[in-house]
Amino acid sequence: MSSTIRSVGIVGAGQMGCGIAQVCAVAGYDVRLHDVTEDKVEAGLATINGNLARQVSSSKLSEAERASALERITAAPGVDDLASMDLVIEAVTEDETVKRKIYQQLCPVLNPEAILATNTSSLSITRLASATDRPERFIGMHFMNPVPVMKLVELVRGIATEDVTFKSANAFIASLDKTITVAEDFPAFIVNRILLPMINEAIYTLYEGVGTVEAIDTAMKLGANHPMGPLQLADFIGLDTCLSIMQVLYDGLADSKYRPCPLLVKYVEAGWLGRKSGRGFYDYRGDTPVPTR
Repeated sequence: MSSTIRSVGIVGAGQMGCGIAQVCAVAGYDVRLHDVTEDKVEAGLATINGNLARQVSSSKLSEAERASALERITAAPGVDDLASMDLVIEAVTEDETVKRKIYQQLCPVLNPEAILATNTSSLSITRLASATDRPERFIGMHFMNPVPVMKLVELVRGIATEDVTFKSANAFIASLDKTITVAEDFPAFIVNRILLPMINEAIYTLYEGVGTVEAIDTAMKLGANHPMGPLQLADFIGLDTCLSIMQVLYDGLADSKYRPCPLLVKYVEAGWLGRKSGRGFYDYRGDTPVPTR
């Protein structure tokens, strides 16, 4: 555990929030999980329980480790329940308005010394920090999905982030057995700045009829040795998230190479958001995924 951080609050009990809560609890931190409804928190705790059970069955954790990790995670029905936390990580949807609203509710109840972190995958840390009462104690911690499996965390300082905050965040991430890359505060940081334009280009390749969904994914898996094809990966990330990151790149860097593919826009407008909605570039409603184009 990091000496300066002993307790962690997580805002958002979705896929990312639950994953972060899980790795923090396994690493020995006391964790409180908060979301807008108690149902969402309960569903999140059930997901974590299932994930930990799978780790036991694959011998990554012992039964005792699973039980003690679960004991360390408690539900936080209200933001007031996060008041005593040393670190609070916001892991809600990639929407700046939603994030700002959360900071307005959170900041008045937090310990003045507490560090506030965001798991944003693309938004400006400096701009988000300016919506809080503690820009010096605000930092970007971008965990990769799925959090328990992926070893990387991008650490991003805003213009006002103090050294002491950066050092504490660094020690905290190292204590989770994760590898850190430090990224400058530019749109989409390192991973998504490189990954999302590649996915967007794959969608353009489909849109222009250069190859089918299956041809494009097979080509990149076997021709570039990628573990997952770019269209399959887009479905896994969520096409709405892919679109919002491309939009951040396009708006923030004003370069036409980041223009979101019209086909990506169309799928999102149709509500075909990938795996989570049952359809994207593949249809997941049957036993095996079937390409939709």
